Amino acid sequence: MTEDINGRVKEIKQSFRLLMNGVASHSMREKGLNYHLNWGVSFTDLKQMAATYGKDYHLAIALWKENVRECKILATLIMPPEEMPQEIAELWMEQTDTQEIAEMLAFNLLQWVDYAPALAFGWISSDQMCRQVAGYSIISRLLMKGQTPDVRGINELIDQAVTALDDGSVAVRHAAFTCLQRLAQVDEAYYQIVSAAMRQKGVDFS
Repeated sequence: MTEDINGRVKEIKQSFRLLMNGVASHSMREKGLNYHLNWGVSFTDLKQMAATYGKDYHLAIALWKENVRECKILATLIMPPEEMPQEIAELWMEQTDTQEIAEMLAFNLLQWVDYAPALAFGWISSDQMCRQVAGYSIISRLLMKGQTPDVRGINELIDQAVTALDDGSVAVRHAAFTCLQRLAQVDEAYYQIVSAAMRQKGVDFS
């Protein structure tokens, strides 16, 4: 099993050379996305690769261990959500230090796990940029799927998100604002609640 997985990881890493985009890789470095190794492979190409390999827990675990941008993104695409324990989700987030990977974790994988709400609400109360970005991104996706928190959750979300609008990180501010927008789009009642909270903040949400 281990030998087979290692062989597949090696094969995958070699395939990145054929899809390398030097311009994209350079642009990411200029924007501060400093990976140990970054081939600049597009997300579209990575999704096609993921479709070829299918869902595979052990391959995803092995790929994540590689300090390579493409390996980590591919891991989020092929990890079966129903097989991913919360401890692994926490570990992967602990090992995430870029906005891109935090968003990939949220969009490609964590929005689909059973414990997504608990995970997200725990992370938005963190003082770490990647956790907050992932948390708000997960909640945004859940709201888009029609999953709304209870009254207590709504109040907590609004309090945290409004406070996050003053965060020093542009990524956190953007993720929080987007989350508030998604909540306001649920129905008129939620729109009025969010608008009132924003007016107290001195922000016109109309």
